[in-house]
Amino acid sequence: MILGIGTDLANIERVQQTLERFGDRFRNRVFTEAEQQKAERRADVAGTYAKRWAAKEACSKALGTGLRMGIAWKDMSVANLQTGQPVMRLTGWAAERLAEMTPEGHEAVVHVSLTDDHPWAQAFVVIEARPCP
Repeated sequence: MILGIGTDLANIERVQQTLERFGDRFRNRVFTEAEQQKAERRADVAGTYAKRWAAKEACSKALGTGLRMGIAWKDMSVANLQTGQPVMRLTGWAAERLAEMTPEGHEAVVHVSLTDDHPWAQAFVVIEARPCP
């Protein structure tokens, strides 16, 4: 059963300008330490941040809140499995919201897909409820 779907598009050049203008203030407000470390190791730093920005926006939409109702940017983060597959990690209010949305007897699975084609970065987030075994 699908609980929520969200998509977002981010302009890589706009993220680059924001990084140049606000630097660590922007990074520390929006991205977790792990996300920052990942982005700073990449050849396309701004593109990596833009994809994660889009994923956070898409996730907030899939949660049915947008970025309001107490959700914080860092409550949603993108990590990667060893295979490179991106995964959303939810903490704080985002995790609480996910628990509220999940029907009894089900577990929530958050799927995320990231892509970029300069100057755009895009993310899709689908929240699925699977019956518990």
